[in-house]
Amino acid sequence: MPNSDNDQKPFGHAMRAHFSFDPTYTSLNHGSFGTYPKQVRDRLRQVQDISESRPDAFFRYDLAKHIDAARKAIAGYLRVDLGECVFLPNATTGVNTVLRSLIFKEDDVIVYFSTIYGACEKTVKYIKETTPVQSVKIEVTYPIGDDDLVLLFNEKIKQLKSEGKRPKLAIFDTVSSLPGVRVPWERLVDVCKREAVLSMVDGAHGVGHLDLQLGIVQPDFFVSNCHKNHHLIRTSIPTSHGFEPFPNEDQEVMFNPFPGSDQSRFVKLFQFVGTTDVGPYLCMEEALKFRQEVCGGDSMIKVYCENISTEGGRKVAELLGTEVMENPEQTLTKCCLTNIKLPLSIGEGDGKIREEDAFAVVAWIAKTQVEEHNTFVPPFFHAGSLWVRFSGQIYVELDDFVAAAGVLKDLCKRVEKGEYHSNDGASTELPVRGT
Repeated sequence: MPNSDNDQKPFGHAMRAHFSFDPTYTSLNHGSFGTYPKQVRDRLRQVQDISESRPDAFFRYDLAKHIDAARKAIAGYLRVDLGECVFLPNATTGVNTVLRSLIFKEDDVIVYFSTIYGACEKTVKYIKETTPVQSVKIEVTYPIGDDDLVLLFNEKIKQLKSEGKRPKLAIFDTVSSLPGVRVPWERLVDVCKREAVLSMVDGAHGVGHLDLQLGIVQPDFFVSNCHKNHHLIRTSIPTSHGFEPFPNEDQEVMFNPFPGSDQSRFVKLFQFVGTTDVGPYLCMEEALKFRQEVCGGDSMIKVYCENISTEGGRKVAELLGTEVMENPEQTLTKCCLTNIKLPLSIGEGDGKIREEDAFAVVAWIAKTQVEEHNTFVPPFFHAGSLWVRFSGQIYVELDDFVAAAGVLKDLCKRVEKGEYHSNDGASTELPVRGT
């Protein structure tokens, strides 16, 4: 049962006591790596101790039932069928799993937006190199209205079909990474259904972030991360004992050293994935318990995170003299992320940043925040301007945004003086979701 208003822990700085932050560190970037509560950490340590005390018993005979209990917890939370819910290390692994499992033919096309997470786009390019599939990137410049985005997508699908091509799979986000904006993914799924296109929803910023209604929307494939907003733990990459090839009379039987299972082929594929640390999966129930008993439930978490993100973003824009990235429908900020333009001009001339220097500036601002100010918000270049992305979370307050605005204002003045040129050897690659 959720706590009453009287005994619920207050959101804001008081919530920092539940996490393991350095007292001097200001976390405003939960959206990249997340962080998990101490009680979830304690559960993780407990699971690791259990697995290490009797490794064979745990991995061979006990693990499957623990995984099933965790699957049951998250399936209930998401209100989806248990048989459709399995654990993967992260959303990117899930996208890779889908892309590498489909069979592509001549004239098949993968469709995606230019705001796709970088690692996923690289996978699309790899699939293009190794299969007959083609890909089409829909260029998107934010801010853009939801209606316009859906129209762009719908028109591209129809155009491809008119050219005799088969749009087989479309990849899009629930909330994109950089810029961090809510995407009308539900409407894009509807277009996919209507046009007989498989929908691959990258919900890295999904579970614990939005009210997903997966049972109603029903995308073909949906992947998410629980460490970003669900207060769970990061994991690592697997290999599977559960793979079962289709029967072939010329093929040797593949031996599985683990006990038999009456689960579906799909569930067995992810049930045991080698001697990786499965502890994070088995913390699902503890993470849900934290959200319910300590925080008062999902609705309270989401309201606070979205409100502090919106209020904080507006305050930062006011202090910097710039603007919040938003569209006419006011839907881009209907999430726990907000994007603020930096007071830097791109172009030629005194006090301006040459466009070819934009990513050097991004790298310098990113590194200097951490090294000199013990905080971090991801800077990025989009649509001819430099921006930063803030994450609203249960442990931040408006004062944190105000302090960050002061840091950013100072850094921008130093950029205008050319200090970023001293950032020798810094990467100028596009920032990605994990940075």
